[in-house]
Amino acid sequence: MSEPHDIDGVLVQWGDRLFYPGNRIVKDRAQPRLTAIATRARAAFLRARIAATVVRRAPQVMVKVTGGGRGMQAITAHLRYISKNGRLPMENERGEIEQGKAAVRDVAEEWRFGGSLIPEVSHRREAHNILLSMPRGLDPAILQCAAREFAQTELAGHKYVMVLHDHQANPHVHLSVRAESRDGRRLNPRKADLQRWRETFAEKLRGWGIEAEASRQAVRGESRNYPPLWRLKAKEEGRERKPFAPRKSGARAAASREQAAEAWSRLAAVLSASPDRADRELAVAVGRHLVRQHEQNPLLRQIVPVQAHARDMGRQR
Repeated sequence: MSEPHDIDGVLVQWGDRLFYPGNRIVKDRAQPRLTAIATRARAAFLRARIAATVVRRAPQVMVKVTGGGRGMQAITAHLRYISKNGRLPMENERGEIEQGKAAVRDVAEEWRFGGSLIPEVSHRREAHNILLSMPRGLDPAILQCAAREFAQTELAGHKYVMVLHDHQANPHVHLSVRAESRDGRRLNPRKADLQRWRETFAEKLRGWGIEAEASRQAVRGESRNYPPLWRLKAKEEGRERKPFAPRKSGARAAASREQAAEAWSRLAAVLSASPDRADRELAVAVGRHLVRQHEQNPLLRQIVPVQAHARDMGRQR
């Protein structure tokens, strides 16, 4: 069996590739080497993420950009919607809580003049609407605390308001964010930003003792497509022209699944070589996870070495 420090080093290498594939290495700079203590700590963190994904199947957080206002008319309408026309309290970036119709008007006027003037109707997006949620059963107060910490981390420098909706079966938090920050930079969230936001939100929830994960679909062995808001509305109104594909089938999605499967296979191999019984048991769980991936996704059956290793590990008791 391998030495523990060798196990940790390989675990960090493939665990980071699996969970954080967006991190790019700058080749013209010398990369700092992790100390033994740092490697051990990082490996422990990744073991926890692996176990949460393949053993406990921890609930996945949801962070979704639901739209945004192109001008004060649309922004004000959304503020009225999330606050239920002032009936629900709104919390701003300074931690101040306001409520009532007058408060909605005050926020709208502050946003209108708090930086570059926002006209009633604009050709560009002047605000972003973000939804933070978890599966039902979570204490709304904890959800609100985690959402507050998320906003303080990811939306620093921007004006925003946060509203908790706990009157439904699945509590969630609405965040409306002014696109232009205090220093003139504009918020333009992309796919990589959304994944980072999910990671941050999950981290904040774990800080409050809630088990939460933010792994990518490829890591979980899923390939679902979620229809955009405009398509849902078009379908409701009978305007949908082309059928919606419920599964991702493009080359990029296939490559992501293959890379994730390879990383899982490498992790199963290194964990199974560990002298620690807990590592070897985790390797069996990883193998079973890979077997499920192959059973659910025929495209992965083309990766013969991964499939064979997964089958061997998945059959262990």
